[in-house]
Amino acid sequence: MLDFSKKPLILAPMAGVSDVGMRKLCSRFGADATVSEMLSSRAMLFNPKKTALMTETDEEEKYKLGQIFGHESDIMAMSIINPMLDGYDSIDINMGCPAPKIVKNGEGCALMKNLPLASEIIRACVKASKKPVSVKFRLGVDSDISTQFGRMCEESGAKFITLHARTAAMGYSGRADYEAIARLKAAVKIPVIGNGDVVDLESYQRMKETGVDGVMIGRGSLGKPWIFSILKGEKPPKDIYKVIEEHVYVLRSRYREEWLVQYMRKHFLWYISSFKNASDYRRLIATSPDLDGSLKMLRQILK
Repeated sequence: MLDFSKKPLILAPMAGVSDVGMRKLCSRFGADATVSEMLSSRAMLFNPKKTALMTETDEEEKYKLGQIFGHESDIMAMSIINPMLDGYDSIDINMGCPAPKIVKNGEGCALMKNLPLASEIIRACVKASKKPVSVKFRLGVDSDISTQFGRMCEESGAKFITLHARTAAMGYSGRADYEAIARLKAAVKIPVIGNGDVVDLESYQRMKETGVDGVMIGRGSLGKPWIFSILKGEKPPKDIYKVIEEHVYVLRSRYREEWLVQYMRKHFLWYISSFKNASDYRRLIATSPDLDGSLKMLRQILK
C-alpha cells in the first residue's frame, strides 16, 4: 500500500505521454509513485501484444500503479489479474477520462452518471485483485457530484481515491476546484489524492492546504520531470540535454525507431518550451524524420 503518512507526490496517468521513460525520469527526480497510461481492459484480453508494451515498468519506479478502464465488470475483473500487471503494486480504475471516444463507450467519466454500474465494477475488481484497488475520477460530467461518488467508491471497497477537480465538460480548461477536494477529504475516511493545476511551489502549497493525503501531477511535469525535485526543495538538473538523452535511451530499447521519431516530437517540444532561442528550431524538430538529428538540434538549443 502506498505510504500516505509521507504525503506522496505521484505522476498522473497521461495517455500517450506517461511512457516508461517519462515515469523513470520522474521517479529519479522525486516522484514517490507513478501511474501507467490508461490500459483498455478489453485490449488487455483481446489485443495483448499492443498493450504489453504500455505495461512495461522500470526498476527506478518506486511504487507503480497500473490504470485500467472499461465498462464491463466481468472484463475489468479479468484484466485486473492479467499477468501484464504483475509488475505493478496496485491497480487504479479510471472513471474520469473526458475523451469523447472513451465517454461514448460508457467508460471513463461516463461512469459518473451510472453509480450502480461504477460500484459494480469497483466491487468486482476488489474481489478479483490481491492488490489494493483505487479509483480516479473528476467532479462529474457537467456538475459536481464528487463527494457522493467518492463515498460510493469507499463503500465499494476502494482503498484510496484521486480527484481531478474539474468536470468532464471543462476538459482541461478553467481552474481546478480545490474547495471540492477539501469537501471530499472531509467526507470520506480513505486517503484522498488531489489532482489539478499543481505546477510550482505556490500551487503545491495551495493543494496541500486542502488536507489531501497525496498530490498527483500531470501537465506540470510535461518537459519538466524534475518538478518533483523542485517541490521537495531540491534544485533542477544542470544538464537538461542529458535528461532528454536518457528519455530517448530508455524508449529506444523498447520501441521501433520509426514510431519513436514521431512519438518523441511532442516531448522534445515540451522540453524546450521555456527556452527563448528555441523558436527557430521548433518547426524543424516537429517535422524531423530522424531522432539523432533532433537530438543534435536539442544539444545546440540547450547550450
